[in-house]
Amino acid sequence: MNLMVVEDDARVADFLTRGLRAEGFRVQALKTGEEALVYARQDTPALILLDVMLPGISGMEVCQQLRAARIATPVLMLTAMGTVQDRVAGLRCGADDYLTKPFAFEELLARIEALLRRPPALVERSSVLTVGPISFDRERMEVSRNGEPVPMTAREMALLELLMSSPGRLFSRERILSNVWGVDEDPLTNVVDVYIRRLRTKIDGDGPSMISTVRGLGYRFEAQ
Repeated sequence: MNLMVVEDDARVADFLTRGLRAEGFRVQALKTGEEALVYARQDTPALILLDVMLPGISGMEVCQQLRAARIATPVLMLTAMGTVQDRVAGLRCGADDYLTKPFAFEELLARIEALLRRPPALVERSSVLTVGPISFDRERMEVSRNGEPVPMTAREMALLELLMSSPGRLFSRERILSNVWGVDEDPLTNVVDVYIRRLRTKIDGDGPSMISTVRGLGYRFEAQ
């Protein structure tokens, strides 16, 4: 199976290339975003490992151009930037997963295997999420209810995007904290509850809430 590694740091690129080849993958190692765009269009790899900080075109720009060209190859972002905003930006530009350097090679393999197991239909992302009267344009970063704009903060949009990504799915507090706040442990605050209340106030109107609470388990988003 052919993987593409786009990394300008020679040591990191060599580490990834040798390790992945030892696991049986064929690896095409590239140093720039421009090379990545050309190669991805000519010989679509099974998966792309994409560094964010590249000379010339950044990894995020590469990902955006791939998605704009309707190339749905799974993209795993690799970066030294690990803030919540960085992770959210990477996912919103079309990446399928995000791994912060330094990382354990075993975790990298596990994430690669998980992405490769996804059915093709789940890889390509629509730019607009719609559930009931709520629409979320992920390219324009705009939320609307029945066509009317709903102003939101970046964190509120990150939480809404997570919930809308799988309507009807139950999201635990731990999963929400990990995806939206980037923390692995519950900080023992009610921050999730506070933001859920904010979303309800902004999107529910006069009807029943689209965000239901499953006591002790988490939250789900679905049309009423």
